[in-house]
Amino acid sequence: MVGTTKGAFLVSGTGDRGGWIVKGPFCDGWPINHIVGDPVTGTLWAGGGGEWNGAGIWRSVDDGATWQVARLTRGTMDDWAADDPDFAEMMGWTGEPLPFADGFSQIWALGYAHGTLYAGTKPAGLLASQDGGKTWEKINSLTDHPSAGGWNPGAAGLVLHTIVCDPSNPKKLWLGISAAGVFATEDGGTTWERRNRLSNAEACDHPDHPAAPRNGEIGHCVHNMVRAPGANDLLYQQNHHGVWRSADGGRSWDDITRGLPSTFGFPVCVHPRDPHTIWTLPLNGDSAGRFPPDAAAAVWRSRDGGDSWQDLREGLPQEGCFFTVLRQAMASDARDPAGIYFGTNSGSVFASLDEGEGWQEIARHLPTILSVEVFDRG
Repeated sequence: MVGTTKGAFLVSGTGDRGGWIVKGPFCDGWPINHIVGDPVTGTLWAGGGGEWNGAGIWRSVDDGATWQVARLTRGTMDDWAADDPDFAEMMGWTGEPLPFADGFSQIWALGYAHGTLYAGTKPAGLLASQDGGKTWEKINSLTDHPSAGGWNPGAAGLVLHTIVCDPSNPKKLWLGISAAGVFATEDGGTTWERRNRLSNAEACDHPDHPAAPRNGEIGHCVHNMVRAPGANDLLYQQNHHGVWRSADGGRSWDDITRGLPSTFGFPVCVHPRDPHTIWTLPLNGDSAGRFPPDAAAAVWRSRDGGDSWQDLREGLPQEGCFFTVLRQAMASDARDPAGIYFGTNSGSVFASLDEGEGWQEIARHLPTILSVEVFDRG
């Protein structure tokens, strides 16, 4: 499931993960920041929007053949339609009030677990739906957090871009907000705890970068976060300045960047069964072009929770490679061996069916890819 700046796409393979076919674009060409699915019912949800459309969440119950949108906020289109009956008729605009008026401009992340669908917004907020995305409520306890007045936007604005659910406990949830950091709840969203503490503050006394760790914290510009399989709340995070591991649900973080070619990148991905195997795709720096170091693409893998790293390059471009892989644009499947997939801002999707040892391009010439997720109903 591929979210792009010009709609949603489905890149479908056969049972042996071959014969890939690209279908799309769906969702009327809306910018789609993230897509998730429910493997039990087969329902797909795609979240996105922008200045023109406003924010909305698309829903498909027929494997992506057709989609319906739940518009949540107004966009410029509404202003045009309100003043032009012909334009309103062409767009099918009815003028019905939208549930959140102009409260936010985009949906940036989706998460589904235990029958609840969550959505992260720009500016940073959290929504929840108990009926499959038909109706929504805002989780005010997050935006009412005592720290909210000091949240600072990242380069893309103040966005809630990562939602991590606990597969066994519906009351536990972790969020990533740029640039406010990691937030966690263990009571179903009644209260939230900000979790950005360094495990060893003495190691970061003299930061050399504005986003580097300081003041006992790892830095608030979290780029992506995943929870490892198992019951131990082991988390991994790609921050604006390094890759981090937390063995205690985010209450403290260890720097595991050593051995990587840079401190900057967007995605991090964890193995579906082995909590100590992770992948990331380093870029050369926030102000140095944001492409692979030396313009040679590599996915880096650790088999020991980030204590050591290995670069994986077979099948990836090793000359003149200037693409960027964004925060939600890497994912794994649950097969054995696990498949790893990532999408680029130059419109390619790469896949490895052997946990990163070798790579193949399974789609190309798509619009800028914003997210990649795997949907496997067996």
